[in-house]
Amino acid sequence: MLFLLIASVMIMIAFLIVLPPLWRKHSIAPADQDQRNIAIARQRLAELKEQLQAGALSQELYNEQLAELELALSDDLDTRSQVKTSPTGRRRGALAGAEASQSSGRWMASVLIFAIPLMAGSFYWALGNYQLLSQADQPVAANQAMPEMEQIRNMVGGLAERLQEQPDDALGWTMLGRSYKYLQQYPKAVDAFEHAYKLIGDKPEIMLLYADALAYANNEQMAGLPTELVFKALAMEPNNVSGLWLGGMAKAQTGDFAAAMDLWKKLEAQLPAGSDAQKEIQGLLAKLAAQIPEGAAQSVETGRAGIQPTEALVSIDVQVSLAPELQTSAAPNDTVFIYAQALSGPKMPLAIVRKQVSELPLTVGLTDAMAMMPNMKLSNFEQVKLLARVSKSGDAMQQPGDLIGTIEPVSLADKGPHKIVINSQIK
Repeated sequence: MLFLLIASVMIMIAFLIVLPPLWRKHSIAPADQDQRNIAIARQRLAELKEQLQAGALSQELYNEQLAELELALSDDLDTRSQVKTSPTGRRRGALAGAEASQSSGRWMASVLIFAIPLMAGSFYWALGNYQLLSQADQPVAANQAMPEMEQIRNMVGGLAERLQEQPDDALGWTMLGRSYKYLQQYPKAVDAFEHAYKLIGDKPEIMLLYADALAYANNEQMAGLPTELVFKALAMEPNNVSGLWLGGMAKAQTGDFAAAMDLWKKLEAQLPAGSDAQKEIQGLLAKLAAQIPEGAAQSVETGRAGIQPTEALVSIDVQVSLAPELQTSAAPNDTVFIYAQALSGPKMPLAIVRKQVSELPLTVGLTDAMAMMPNMKLSNFEQVKLLARVSKSGDAMQQPGDLIGTIEPVSLADKGPHKIVINSQIK
């Protein structure tokens, strides 16, 4: 019934708009028509003069359009003049035609009163479905989401093309990385944030964005470069909310639950009381507390006092340099991977750091926090193999043409710096 009522009201509104002009008698006023034509011509002439003065029209185009305007006005006035000076018979014929037009208009109005509802009802009966009115919101929302997402993709593609032409736009690369992350295209986000990081340098915001994208691209694993970036950012901004969240995740993935709890408790204190984010952190803290053995309570308290457990102190200091004879074989922005491997078994790095040739020579510390998997870390081995490799492609896998240096075996008990010289090329 509601639908029928709405349809009836809409038809009545249509009648009120369409029928009065057809039913009403129109008087013919030739003089008024002449005045209107002259007023329109004057207005158009003023517009042409303004365009000529503004330079929007050349003198030639102005003359042409002025001539056309004069011709059109002359034709209109001539036509009206013929009507005024026409013989009496022709004048009567015109009046008779006007009266016939009035009769035709009224006849058409009468027909429309019956035809419009009949035709509208017939078409809706054949094609419509009033039951869909109750479901109108759902398909509209779905249909609007698709063009919006397609529009976002087109905008991101346009930004990526622009940055190929303007590669020094750090803000553009940051925006592109955020966009790719929103679209869940994590490898592309990593590439964009890497460009931004090279341009901006060690700024906490870009380091954390880069680390987060790296983690998402690696199945949310924080080991390696993501962890290094996060804790470098936290050293600069100890209360950074994103840094505390990612740092706690990195520690939890390595099994250092005490350190993870410290970071997340610090984060919990900064979040709005009772917020969803704070409740989520509290839930994670409860899970971490449940995973810490009862006998480790003293170790946890010691860690909170600033003294880390023995496992967290496992580290190796590595000094890396590039042999003079290979200086011309590496570009300053080539990637340098510094990592430790087990002497036998899987070649997965036990700890890894990513740098650039321009930073050589340098000294880095490899720790358990840089492990790629919780069960494959430095503290699980007594001796390891240390490697430093220059990768032109930036790929973590060895490629022909990469430059490399190695030393083995290296004892974890030896706390002195271990020197690696990159002095050979992979064939």
